[in-house]
Amino acid sequence: MEGCMGAFANRKPVELSQGLALLKEEHPPLIQLLDELVELSKKVEDSDQKQDVFAILTEKVKAFFSKLERHSEKEEGILFKMMEVYLGKGTGPIAVMEHEHEQAKSMIRGFLNKTEGDGPLSTEEMHACTAFIRKAYSILVDHFAKEENVLYPMAENLFTKEEKELLYARVQS
Repeated sequence: MEGCMGAFANRKPVELSQGLALLKEEHPPLIQLLDELVELSKKVEDSDQKQDVFAILTEKVKAFFSKLERHSEKEEGILFKMMEVYLGKGTGPIAVMEHEHEQAKSMIRGFLNKTEGDGPLSTEEMHACTAFIRKAYSILVDHFAKEENVLYPMAENLFTKEEKELLYARVQS
């Protein structure tokens, strides 16, 4: 018996409408930023200049979190709300997506909360922070794949032409 993703193995790619395509196009730049964060995290762990590299990492994490928040607000506040009409709220794919958003944001917040103190962090504390980044990376890369391969095509098939136009108008900002 195939796993649950086996049902999607032979599906043809769905051409996404403008609004869904726009949301999908936001993923690669976010992944690129995540890649940079992971690379900087490795440098923190390997560097003799841990404090300097960690300061750069912290600023980049703040910038990334701002971009991630804008993207997730579009999904949670617009796309997911529109899909709830068809799928319901609190269970199913929307609940999973919202949970994964919260998991990833929790990892980033964990990093940021540890960096709010006055003094420099110890090596152990910096390593704990870099673990938050690696976990956020893992969650988000998997999450984006689920959205692109399952959720967005599902929305494309559920929404009427008018709903697709409304989604596009709302996510452009």
